[in-house]
Amino acid sequence: MGSLTEEQKSILIGTLLGDGSMRKKKNAHLEINHSFAQKALVDWIFSKFNSLVTTLPKWRKGNGSREAYRFATQKLPVLTPFYDLFYKEGKKIIPDNLKLNSLSLAVWFMDDGSKSRSSIYLNTQQFTKDEQSKLIGLLRSQFGIESTLNKDKLYYRIRIRTRSVKRFIELVKEFVLEEFKYKFPSVMTL
Repeated sequence: MGSLTEEQKSILIGTLLGDGSMRKKKNAHLEINHSFAQKALVDWIFSKFNSLVTTLPKWRKGNGSREAYRFATQKLPVLTPFYDLFYKEGKKIIPDNLKLNSLSLAVWFMDDGSKSRSSIYLNTQQFTKDEQSKLIGLLRSQFGIESTLNKDKLYYRIRIRTRSVKRFIELVKEFVLEEFKYKFPSVMTL
């Protein structure tokens, strides 16, 4: 197995910021697991990684009424550096030297984004407050996007400030699948 393409690296980073997960014994593998409502995203990610996968995405019944749709890559040396970058003692973290691009942002948004009337939220509750602050700093330094922490019940998530929503959308819109454009705030004129 050779190396990942730049597109695959960007998608991998975006999904690891969201719900994508990795496991490792000797080599790492990527698992994409979403609700069946996000089938289009799972199928699209699968199409980008299908050379690393031996089985097609599968539907499965989850707890209660949840229906999941998922696939996993093979365990491969080419994926292991990403596991080592994003995981410490088996827990997902935000790496210090993380570089994002528009495709990574779009995948993260499709994976874990939501909206209010005029704002965009990135559901980062799985990360610590310090790691979320690191992500806020990355959004500012790498893209000029202003964001803040927003308390959502017991946990925090990232809220893109209204004044930066248009900038965020301009960066990601060419990559966001049609099925996920509903996540853009309706008050925004594109």
